[in-house]
Amino acid sequence: MVRPDSHRLASRLAVSRPVLAWLCLSVCLVGTASAHHGFGNFDTSKEQTLKGTLTGLDFVNPHSYVYFSVVGGDGAKTPYRCEMRAATVLKRSGWSPDMFKPGELITITGAPDRFDPHSCYVNTILFADGTSADRYAQLSKPAQPAAAASARPARLPSGEPNISGDWAPEQVVMTDPRGKSGALVPVSQVGNYKPGERPAPPPGGGFGRARVDYTAAGKEAADKFRNFSPEDNPRMRCETTSVLFDWTFDGPVDRITQSGDTITLQYGQYGFTRTIHMNAEHPAKIEPSRAGHSTGRWDNDVLVVETIGFAPGVLNPPITNSAQLHVVERFAFDASTMKITRSYTATDPVIFNGDYTGSDTIGVADVPYAPDACKELTDHSHTPAPPPGAPGAPGAPAAGAAAAPAVAAAPNGAVPEKPAAPAKSWWKFWEWWN
Repeated sequence: MVRPDSHRLASRLAVSRPVLAWLCLSVCLVGTASAHHGFGNFDTSKEQTLKGTLTGLDFVNPHSYVYFSVVGGDGAKTPYRCEMRAATVLKRSGWSPDMFKPGELITITGAPDRFDPHSCYVNTILFADGTSADRYAQLSKPAQPAAAASARPARLPSGEPNISGDWAPEQVVMTDPRGKSGALVPVSQVGNYKPGERPAPPPGGGFGRARVDYTAAGKEAADKFRNFSPEDNPRMRCETTSVLFDWTFDGPVDRITQSGDTITLQYGQYGFTRTIHMNAEHPAKIEPSRAGHSTGRWDNDVLVVETIGFAPGVLNPPITNSAQLHVVERFAFDASTMKITRSYTATDPVIFNGDYTGSDTIGVADVPYAPDACKELTDHSHTPAPPPGAPGAPGAPAAGAAAAPAVAAAPNGAVPEKPAAPAKSWWKFWEWWN
């Protein structure tokens, strides 16, 4: 299914999606992987219910959209579109395009868009057959690691650890399954929290200090970085950010293939591919690219990968990288848990001082590797202010302060008033916690 013709002029729609913003705060505070979700232009203090006939679906990354037509009191049909999660994470949660049948009635309860009266953020969908699903509903159960382990040898005939296969980070979901509030936590832990609960930050904090010690050039690049600009952020044009950032960001399903003298890493979200040349040297001349040139070796069953030859780009917004970026990754496979933990260290003397370090973990994928289509459906002509209550937002309560009363829900099918557009300046979410 595709978007109906009535939405082909939807470039005016302003469904902004802060790629790392707002909800990323909650994620980092509880020590989990960040996910590609944010309230952006959507006013979650309000809720509206819309009933209509389903007309189309964009089952894509970075956000899927459902399209439907609502009949007003005068009999006129009004086209609507509402934003869901990315196609990849929806598939991993058991959703499929077959659930959305054109011509059937659909009821959506969600947050209205601040700028476009015919757009919303899906909280709950009620289908024609009477079944309903919240935004973060898990409609299927993932494969168990033990079953996956029994189906494959731990080592290849060559003696190397067998890391070939399809892998994915654990999903993160909101403690509020409808996505209205709360924090993002690993799906295996969501049952430990009350709906909408915000876990306390780990000892030592999270945000509040720079992620790197910028050089003068690096600080200037970060200050100028526009997160929602396709010219600055590769993800805004459906391209991979960096070899470090996209391996686990936003819950992709990745594939590793061991073949003789090479190991291929296929990044699930945008079809990005890296080749690791085993027991080899870097060539004297390297054509700069986002993937760079990678060499690898096994060190006591740990795959050590060194990569150079990068083109200038973005390491992790708003941290950029120069051609001097140098990355060392260590992939450690635990056959008992069927997990691969990657630790990495990056240096770039042009952009930051010292090391940029981190780690991530992937397990057996719950769906097969299959890069989903990417469409940037967002109009970034509006720049959202931080969502109400977010750190740095005007009038945000101090820590521990009571939340402001929620605005009364809009009546069925009502269209919220269109507020004045915010100031025309890019929303630099990373400055909220500086």
